[in-house]
Amino acid sequence: MRAARIGPLPGCVLRPGYPALGLAAVLAASAATHLRNPKFFYAVVPPVLCTDAGGRFGVLSRRQWVTLSAIPEAAAAVGLLIPAARKPAATATAVMFGAFTAGHLSALGRAFGPRGTPKTRLIHALRLPLQVPLILWAWRLRRS
Repeated sequence: MRAARIGPLPGCVLRPGYPALGLAAVLAASAATHLRNPKFFYAVVPPVLCTDAGGRFGVLSRRQWVTLSAIPEAAAAVGLLIPAARKPAATATAVMFGAFTAGHLSALGRAFGPRGTPKTRLIHALRLPLQVPLILWAWRLRRS
């Protein structure tokens, strides 16, 4: 694949392999969705961290957590596209996906709790296992 220069510094070229481009697209779409439709992600923000849910460790509202989490996703998307930054970006992305697993576990636990519905149980039961291929995808990009 031919490189397109995107900056004056060495290593600032756009030369992604298709796996890096694919994950960057997923991350960019997710970051955009965080900003366009933050309520979609509220379920995966553990209430214990939210001021608007009475969380004992609450420092931000759910909306603020969701908005804030768009930043590392967007940064990871950009980093994966720059060959010189791909290995650290891929490592950070795998760690980020691992950390986000806690939110998905929390959402799954609440879905199977007394206020859960069949729909939320299905959504979160199907969504949680997707963390594994996302983590592996990011981790494998460390070699490209």
